[in-house]
Amino acid sequence: MTVVSFCLSFIVVVLSFYLLIVGKALLIPMVIAFFIWYMITVINGIFRKISIRGRQLSNALCFCASLVTFTVAGWIFLSLIGSEITQVVNAAQEYQVRLEKLIDRAFELFGQPDAPTIRQMVSRINLSTLIPVVATAITNIASNAGVILIYLIFLVVEGNSFNEKIAALVGDARREKIVRTVIKRIEMDIRKYIGIKTLISLLTAALSFFILRIVGVDFARFWACMIFILNFIPTIGSIIATIFPCVLALIQFESLYPFIVVAVGISSVQFFIGNVFEPRIMGNTLNMSPLVILIALALWGSIWGIVGMFLCVPLMVIIMIVLAHFPQTRPIAILLSKDGHIIEP
Repeated sequence: MTVVSFCLSFIVVVLSFYLLIVGKALLIPMVIAFFIWYMITVINGIFRKISIRGRQLSNALCFCASLVTFTVAGWIFLSLIGSEITQVVNAAQEYQVRLEKLIDRAFELFGQPDAPTIRQMVSRINLSTLIPVVATAITNIASNAGVILIYLIFLVVEGNSFNEKIAALVGDARREKIVRTVIKRIEMDIRKYIGIKTLISLLTAALSFFILRIVGVDFARFWACMIFILNFIPTIGSIIATIFPCVLALIQFESLYPFIVVAVGISSVQFFIGNVFEPRIMGNTLNMSPLVILIALALWGSIWGIVGMFLCVPLMVIIMIVLAHFPQTRPIAILLSKDGHIIEP
């Protein structure tokens, strides 16, 4: 690589990150809409494999069924989360009293008898600064939901013409074959990753729910849902999903025994599934270095916040596959891989 090409590549990378940061208000809803559209497409592919009396379902019927399935599943999940959050809010006063007692004990243990109350801690927060931030966040969520819906509608309408656009855009048959190979590989890897990760997260959430119910921890369904969601964030998500139920068990019960059972139980589930079961099922689908995943998590999290944390692995899969299919960027894909072996283009 010559000095000129290296400088140009460096400028392109810096400019790309600059555009990702500056344009995140536009790009994040677009990327979320694309992934929702992709999930609907995956469900649509499942329905298209169904045949009744030897006849396949029509494309329109398959699409409507996939859209209804995704919408109903999302509505059920959000309704469950919403009802559990309502119960958590209603019980907040009771847990505030218990937390103050726990803080008193902790301060007495360290020889500090005058422990601050929750009310005193909250009073130190500058509400004049906090309220506009919360209001802005709520406004952004509402506006982004509308933008995501608009993007999703256009993706659905124009989804059937993607193949024709690729053929017209590339022109050359050999280059078109390469582009389609890259797209197919991206689709296969992301579909397998999302499918396996969903299964793993469901299994982890179910086992954690079982442990929480046996111990008697309040809001077990809520924490199971949070564990399911947070497990899509690499490494950090599983740690956070373990800490919060443990803290609640510590606040809820007078004894340390329930806290120890919850901590050991959920940690064991996370460790076994994340380090033994998941690698066996996932195999070499990603073939991505764990260090690269951590760096990607920090990088995309700093650029796009919580959305970037959820999307960091699929985005890195796309980047690795694209880099592997060009001789100039293939060494970068090898560096990003886990064992240095990548599929030949």
